[in-house]
Amino acid sequence: MTTASVVLIVRGAREAALAAALDGHPDLTVVRRCADLTEGVAAVEAGHGSIVVLSEQPDLDREIVARLSAAGAVVVGAPATVDAREHLEALGTDEVIPPGGDAVDVAAAVLAALDRGSPLPPVPPVPPDRGRRGAVVALWGPTGAPGRTTVAVNLAAELAAAGTDTLCVDVDTYGGAVSHALGLLDEAPGIAALARASRNGVLDDDVVRRYALEAAPRLRVLGGLGRPERWPELSRAALDPVWPVLRRHAEATVVDCGFSCEEDERLSYDTRAPQRNAATLSALAEADVLIVVGRAEPLGIQRLVHALSSLDDSGAAAGARRLVVVNRVRASVGGRNPAQAVADALRRFSGIPEVWPVPDDPRACDAATIAGRTLRETRPRSPAARALAALALEVRGTIAEAGAARDGRDTASRARAAAT
Repeated sequence: MTTASVVLIVRGAREAALAAALDGHPDLTVVRRCADLTEGVAAVEAGHGSIVVLSEQPDLDREIVARLSAAGAVVVGAPATVDAREHLEALGTDEVIPPGGDAVDVAAAVLAALDRGSPLPPVPPVPPDRGRRGAVVALWGPTGAPGRTTVAVNLAAELAAAGTDTLCVDVDTYGGAVSHALGLLDEAPGIAALARASRNGVLDDDVVRRYALEAAPRLRVLGGLGRPERWPELSRAALDPVWPVLRRHAEATVVDCGFSCEEDERLSYDTRAPQRNAATLSALAEADVLIVVGRAEPLGIQRLVHALSSLDDSGAAAGARRLVVVNRVRASVGGRNPAQAVADALRRFSGIPEVWPVPDDPRACDAATIAGRTLRETRPRSPAARALAALALEVRGTIAEAGAARDGRDTASRARAAAT
């Protein structure tokens, strides 16, 4: 067996003992003993180690673990206490050495992690006894203000009114407006607070309950970033573990995404760079239902056609049901039957079999926006409100079908386990 190279990032008196235990094993070689995280990350990203052994330290978070894993290293935690062990596990390390373990325990843990490997830090599993598993509904669309936020907040309100416990989450890093649309404070902590807790390994149900604001019966809101320049707070490593937790708190988590799903950072930088679109990419990858929103005008349809073709390269969940919503449908652009004209164009150019049209309804939408309320609250009988209520019923049915299929798979799995 070829010896595996180990980078050690351990603080305190245990560092020398761990180095001796690892270096004394015939299959392991300590190639770097680092003074701090900065040195350790740099060493791994320069290709100097296939295994990282690190201890708890003030600046260690999930993003550091993600960087080490993305560089191809297996990450092993070396805690000094039981509490530190739980924290290192929550950050996504591949293996954790038992506190106080001897040389045999240390080497066994490192080799076990190496045998499994880990291209990315694992998302902590949802405990089976922690209740339901809701669906994630992501709303996305091209640039040009197609009305993603309007559709998102009103869809969430309609789902809640129909009896579905709903969370509305804003991850738009360019100009999130869910809080404003619902008359909430822009600066109230929301999804950024959950991302921060996730990054530090302390995300739990109490954090969600603390920051999810109640906007209506069965409807809670996690607002977005108050200022767009805060976009680095919503990293992929921080957000990926958030979705399983939110699934426990709502039957439907409606996510308002940004317009871009490109990964330009990979083309622009030779080294690892933060991704402004990471929040959108994370939501698209998690979605059970993906609603693509376009605008009913020639340029809007053209953008929608191009956007639909780019979704397959975005990492969007392959099994998600896709619904195409065309907003602001009006006769002045589409003729006597604008909804049919739009549907025909999308069928011809994108092969979309069904389109959900939302009529152009400026009076009702303007009244709701000025009041900071939903269409259901201000103009429940308006054409746009009725169209979005119909969309909510379709989404609700899709969520119920997905839940029934999931329950069936779980029952079959339990039966197979019992048989063995």
